[in-house]
Amino acid sequence: MTRYALYLAPPPGSPLHRRAAAWFGHEAVPGPPPDRRRAITASPRRYGFHATLKAPFRLKGGTSAHGLHAAVDAFAKGRTAFPLRLEVAMLKGFVACRLAAPSPPLQALADEVVRAFDPFRAPPDGAELARRRRSPLTPAQDANLEAWGYPYVFDDFTFHMTLSERLAGEEAERVLAAARDWFGEVLVEPFVVDAIGIFEEKAPGAEFQMTGRYVFEA
Repeated sequence: MTRYALYLAPPPGSPLHRRAAAWFGHEAVPGPPPDRRRAITASPRRYGFHATLKAPFRLKGGTSAHGLHAAVDAFAKGRTAFPLRLEVAMLKGFVACRLAAPSPPLQALADEVVRAFDPFRAPPDGAELARRRRSPLTPAQDANLEAWGYPYVFDDFTFHMTLSERLAGEEAERVLAAARDWFGEVLVEPFVVDAIGIFEEKAPGAEFQMTGRYVFEA
């Protein structure tokens, strides 16, 4: 069954998008050898270069993909674009693009998206809940998982665009340095939050693909 997710992602063809595609792809970029780089980017490559607003979910009975796309389109039309400053840093052992400074507009958007589109979300099954709970959760995070299908929302939301698997030691330092070199030039310019993307996973384990990008128009 298809899973859907609402993500922030750079526009296709933009400098940041091209850099991320090269980082995850077959192009020669600084850092680990190609085979190792493919291994340490496997999970972020499958999910796509993005920041999560609404984590992957299956549609609840009585809803439809068409209805979800229409709702995201209508929601986006009432939003105003805003910039973010990003930097490459470590996050819990992962290399990622993170906020260089807090952003109240981003937090407000993330909170609204979690609430606004929850009527489309089918509750997670027991296996999914168990998978989420393999990582230690605080009581608040576990309550979020039960209520919203994802632990890291509201006060636990952290903007990040993941670039690697979990790394440690010298390899983590090398990959971090390589990512900073590779992305630094394009991160000089702000990342403009000007659209919400709908991504779909057509089958378990398949790569997430963007099937709609709805631009802010307010």
